[in-house]
Amino acid sequence: MNRPVHTHGAFAAVTALFFGWGFITSLVDPLVAAVKNIFSLSNVEAQLSAFAFFIAYAVVSLPAASLVGRLRQVRSVIAALSLMTLGCLIILAGSSAEIYAGVLVGLFVIASGITVLQVAANPLAAALGPPGQSHFRLTLSQAFNSLGTVLGPLIGAGLLLRGLETKPGKSLDAASRHAALSSIDGAFVMIVFFILALGLFIWSMRHRIEAAAPAAGRAISVRQTIAEGLRSPWACLGGAAIFLYVGAEVSIGTQMALFLHSPEIWNIPLQRAGYFVSLYWLGAMIGRFVGSGLMMALPAYRLLTVTTALAAALCVIAFVMGGAPAGYAALAVGLCNSIMFPTIFTLTLERSSASQEATAGFLCTAIVGGAFLPLAAGAISDGFGYQRSFAIPALCYGLLCLFAIAAGRALVRSATGDEPQKPAALH
Repeated sequence: MNRPVHTHGAFAAVTALFFGWGFITSLVDPLVAAVKNIFSLSNVEAQLSAFAFFIAYAVVSLPAASLVGRLRQVRSVIAALSLMTLGCLIILAGSSAEIYAGVLVGLFVIASGITVLQVAANPLAAALGPPGQSHFRLTLSQAFNSLGTVLGPLIGAGLLLRGLETKPGKSLDAASRHAALSSIDGAFVMIVFFILALGLFIWSMRHRIEAAAPAAGRAISVRQTIAEGLRSPWACLGGAAIFLYVGAEVSIGTQMALFLHSPEIWNIPLQRAGYFVSLYWLGAMIGRFVGSGLMMALPAYRLLTVTTALAAALCVIAFVMGGAPAGYAALAVGLCNSIMFPTIFTLTLERSSASQEATAGFLCTAIVGGAFLPLAAGAISDGFGYQRSFAIPALCYGLLCLFAIAAGRALVRSATGDEPQKPAALH
């Protein structure tokens, strides 16, 4: 009879992880703008920061699925947090040596730890309670993830973008460059202490998490994970959807400060533009809290259809209009992004014929879209301006709308994976 209490406590602890990795991940946005000036980079070269971070999902997700199956949740989480701490220390060393490659390696290691967290925590949040409310729980956890992504750019802009401006053809003087590198040091020292505090909290809650967690699934190898995923059309389709969603979201977020700062849009100081990036993520946070309630009354696939179509329309406005309206349209995309990741994730889990472990590994691997699509957006920005780079997210959201429509027509597998069912009217 104590299981509901344990479940609620475990769910709260897991939700704290969502907040933590949202906060850390969102610091990449102001970091891209900062390193562009510090190391005198092109837009494509600056986007290598996002590439180094999100490529970890392609490299680590499938091994992480096997690792989580063997270590179970708490040990996997502690291992992931330890890896993230190591990544911060590498960035501190790279910053001290003024080597951009060191920053990139550190970002890769941090993202590797976050990947393990995602593989462990996303299915866990969905499972900690009644099956019929899995969309609600994962969307609620993602809402707290969004709270972290709102605070990250606010703090990051204050620490990383102070005194930095994008003056074409000019480089920072030695004193300004040293001050900017010191700001990177300060930001990642703060993150180290934050990760340590989060690890202590999870360890203190380990008994509740272990008691409330679902029974251990079978441990499967990377090879088995790939084989299972490839045999499931919906695991592959869901992976493609996650690739497109994360790529679109990161393409907009990492260039948002530079986009608003540019003369053809808002022409405001870079640090102030960095603060506005928080509005992009604030929209996602508000939308996830609202969306978690709407999930109780509306089919998830229908809500996803509406939000993806609206996001595509806003990107077209940013692409076509320019000026102040383009800036507001770009920021408003964050509200549409709100329910996309958790909804794509749970819609795919419901429809995939592969095991939960294999499907989760496939979906988290697909987050690598955040590495490749921003590079393409950066190349368009270098050649044609930031405004034209919105062609990429517009196309992504259009394809995601088709995914949502297909999900509404697909059969849902039962909890045991046996008899397929029609999509439920309510989630």
